[in-house]
Amino acid sequence: MSDYIRIDHGSGGVASQELIKDLIIKHLGNPLLNRLEDAAVINHQAGPIAMSTDSYVVDPLFFPGGDIGTLAVHGTINDLAMQGAQPRCLSLALILEEGLNLKVLERIIISIKNCCDNCQTEIVTGDTKVVPRGMADKIFINTTGIGFLPADFHISPSMAKEGDNVILSGSMGDHGITIMTNQAGINLDSRIKSDSQPLHRMIAGILNEAPEAVHSLRDPTRGGVATSLNEIAEASSVHIELIEGLIPIQDEVKAACEILGLDPFYLANEGKCLAIVDKDQSQAIVQAMQQTEAGRDAAIIGTVTECANGRVSLKTKIGGNRIIPPLTGEPLPRIC
Repeated sequence: MSDYIRIDHGSGGVASQELIKDLIIKHLGNPLLNRLEDAAVINHQAGPIAMSTDSYVVDPLFFPGGDIGTLAVHGTINDLAMQGAQPRCLSLALILEEGLNLKVLERIIISIKNCCDNCQTEIVTGDTKVVPRGMADKIFINTTGIGFLPADFHISPSMAKEGDNVILSGSMGDHGITIMTNQAGINLDSRIKSDSQPLHRMIAGILNEAPEAVHSLRDPTRGGVATSLNEIAEASSVHIELIEGLIPIQDEVKAACEILGLDPFYLANEGKCLAIVDKDQSQAIVQAMQQTEAGRDAAIIGTVTECANGRVSLKTKIGGNRIIPPLTGEPLPRIC
């Protein structure tokens, strides 16, 4: 096999089989995937199934705290977790550009393997396509995930209620500022790195602690904390009031935002969640989050104050108030 992706690696012929067997199966192989069938048949207990799919085009492919492979696994697992589901299996689809170095691809596949092992899930089916030079940018990834959740369990952005507390599981803006500084070639000589990480174990912990108290969950990826909370406020027709002094954010992220003229409320996060929970159980839920690596900096950051026509506001450190609208204008390019 050559050192680089060739067009015939996407032909479905001998070169395709070599790529799949000598690289992908070599690292990701398991009894289901090894069958190389068009679909995987999965045995499971009776009950609800959650399913999610997402595509990843991040630039650069490798960044402090992760890479496109870890992002693809964590992103889909976290989308399942926001429904209260525990991941069972994933599909993996690769769109490869002709000329991609196979060592780069292997590094990404190994990263995916390590990520799946840590999350106790498997790649059970997938697809590979190759496009000519200039028709893609090295590699794009799609992952689809299936997870199981308890019967009669339901959380939704439309279930936030007056009196609820708003919890953020950790510091905001880490992933977005990491990608943007890398794209711009800015070296801030700091510890800033992506927060890419799986959230399903932390979510299982808080649902075990107080399943009836969790009303809404959302991972604030593109559009950041501001956009995610606006979606919840609109879906539930409530007013969410945030307290600036309670919101966790790293000093390095804050400083980088000031340099680049960015608002951290709109930066992507890839390993944090927002939880809208019953006020009486909120401290117990925060403590349950803080017992996990993913939630060690969890904090109550605001409240659902009243029924309204869906809005989010911020009580500032100096005592003022400002409206926090959803993201408008040009989105940040290729952050996930």
